[in-house]
Amino acid sequence: MRARGGGCGGGKGGCVARTGRASARRAGNGPGCRGPAYVGGVTTLRGTLPPGSPDYVYVPVHVPPGTAGLHVSYTYDRPPVPAGTPGNALDIGLFDERGTEPGGPGFRGWSGGARTEFFVRADEATPGYLPGPLRPGTWHIVLGPYTVAPQGLSYELTVTLTPGAPGETPRPVHPPARAAGRGRDWYRGDCHLHSWHSDGRRTPARIAELARRAGLDFVNSSDHNTTASHAHWADAAGDDLLVLLGEEVTTRNGHVLAVGTDPGTFIDWRYRARDGHWGRFAREIRRAGGLAVPAHPYADGIGCGWRHGLAEADAVEVWNGPWTPDDEVALAAWDALLSDGGRTSWLPAMGSSDAHRAPDTVGLPQTVVLAEDLTRAAVLEGLRAGRSYVAESRHVRLALTATAADGRRAGIGERLTAADDSGVTVNLEASGVPRCSVRLVTDQGVVATAGPLPVSGRGTLEWHTTPARTAYVRAELRHETALGPVPGVMAAFTNPVFLGGA
Repeated sequence: MRARGGGCGGGKGGCVARTGRASARRAGNGPGCRGPAYVGGVTTLRGTLPPGSPDYVYVPVHVPPGTAGLHVSYTYDRPPVPAGTPGNALDIGLFDERGTEPGGPGFRGWSGGARTEFFVRADEATPGYLPGPLRPGTWHIVLGPYTVAPQGLSYELTVTLTPGAPGETPRPVHPPARAAGRGRDWYRGDCHLHSWHSDGRRTPARIAELARRAGLDFVNSSDHNTTASHAHWADAAGDDLLVLLGEEVTTRNGHVLAVGTDPGTFIDWRYRARDGHWGRFAREIRRAGGLAVPAHPYADGIGCGWRHGLAEADAVEVWNGPWTPDDEVALAAWDALLSDGGRTSWLPAMGSSDAHRAPDTVGLPQTVVLAEDLTRAAVLEGLRAGRSYVAESRHVRLALTATAADGRRAGIGERLTAADDSGVTVNLEASGVPRCSVRLVTDQGVVATAGPLPVSGRGTLEWHTTPARTAYVRAELRHETALGPVPGVMAAFTNPVFLGGA
């Protein structure tokens, strides 16, 4: 993690702290502001962060005994900047008296830049924040200067401490790890969704409603840098919808989905690739029973592209939301990882909507996984094994198999072990993809095409090969395009079937 911010002003006028009884100007020698200790009431803290400030600046707040509530609001300036220069953007969160150490127990909430104020009490908290006791000690408001204008970023924090008896913290109720499945079958899910507990605008109940309309069997909660939504999904789950719990870990060098972790598992995000911390937190995701899935790895937003490497990943999000050029790049990069035929290791591909608000479509795309049942353990095992394909909607159904001369078969995510010169027949069956073209892709590129399919959306493709010629085969279905040889927008693609020795 980069060095913690401290001091005040950085030569920009210092920090002014005001309470109902007194005001004081504090001097310092670094970015940000360290406010005074105080014993309740309203306090205003001001500071200026210069360009090049640390990624996270910690402003201490003394919480005295007998505090029942903490409320924080903040503003910051947005001066004009030259065209092409990022302006000011300031995120915010909270750590309690247990400290700010990476991965420590002190985390109490994060809203990024989605809110201008938040509160925490024992019995309730703003979405994105965790209710619980306000134990006395030094708490910290964490500021994240996401981008800083050349003029610097001046901010003002207003902290209100409310005295009183502490309320009772509700015991969290989490969704069950099992739904009423169909036994071994293909189940549809969306593992990248945002609620109003981060920068989304939908409640868990609304997301669940849209998931059911999209024909989904499971979803994964993935709010940015917080687990606050975990205790709010139980009523949204049901026999027809499995809810997995997780987080979108939003580092300054890329985002990663923690999919299906134990309830309440918090994964820290305060590091860059150069800090070398990512492996530790990826292992924490797995110890909590989940999958580490880098999200939109080639997105071009500041901090969005994945820079931590794939050595610790369990899968990779190749398709994120409506199909765009960065998904095309992600697909090509992922495909290149398959060239050794999976003999060392390979990463299954996934697809999710990253839906935040209307008009974002929940379930566009969706990952369709072969699982033994509709349980957390079975779905995660199927995703980890790559027994899955990605589709644009509930209407798309695919079956890709490779069959040896002796009748042995392997499906998506599996290996057909056969001698190098053995004949192998590859079959693709598709439905729900009208007017789409079909492509079979191997380590040599596109080897077979068909289509466009009829308006019924149904079609088949058969192709013959040997393990000596083909290390793997996967399928793509694409919409028609008016650009000649340029491939059209994706309708669905599969994980590979591997051929040959293990």
